[in-house]
Amino acid sequence: NIYLTRLIQPCFLARLMSDLQKKWDDIYRKQTITKPQPAIVLSRYEHLLPKQGKALDLACGVGGNAFFLEEKGLGVNAWDISPIAINHINNNKTNSSTLNALVINLDSAPFPTAHYDVISVSRFLNRQLTNKIIKAIKPGGLLFYQTFTREKALPGGPSNPKFLLEKGELLSLFSPLTPIIYHEEGKIGDVDKGIRNEAILIAQKPSQ
Repeated sequence: NIYLTRLIQPCFLARLMSDLQKKWDDIYRKQTITKPQPAIVLSRYEHLLPKQGKALDLACGVGGNAFFLEEKGLGVNAWDISPIAINHINNNKTNSSTLNALVINLDSAPFPTAHYDVISVSRFLNRQLTNKIIKAIKPGGLLFYQTFTREKALPGGPSNPKFLLEKGELLSLFSPLTPIIYHEEGKIGDVDKGIRNEAILIAQKPSQ
């Protein structure tokens, strides 16, 4: 029984990755992609970015965050499960670009320790990666995180609670980091304005 479990589990995980990869490949294949835009957590608070250093964009999609971070002078690694998305990035890089875009299954990816000055994550939530993300940030480094919340002021976004944040959850998940900016508007006021259905966290890893 133990032998069968060890034999079946890798096959099951490989099938899950294949299904997930196919799902996102299909999504990106159907999109009409012009110039991808960075998440608000980066574009609105770009003045908090360091002027140099290493950045990692997780679940990078077609590279809105990754290209933006490179334009700001950072050396960027971009990881995503979709070869379609990664090919789009690599096909649209300039000849002088040092952006390193790779097809990676984040569930099983080894994260380096204290390696990145900036990690960005947008519209992606895998709570199991929290500790890996924290460990991968250098002391004094920054996390820029933006993704969907369970409290929805407007229709849209995922419906599966697995991919939705509870109220204040980003603060809880990344409590070892020091919050710099936290933004969650919920249903207050005119819901046609502002940032709705998403929470934003910018947090810094304490210096050692």
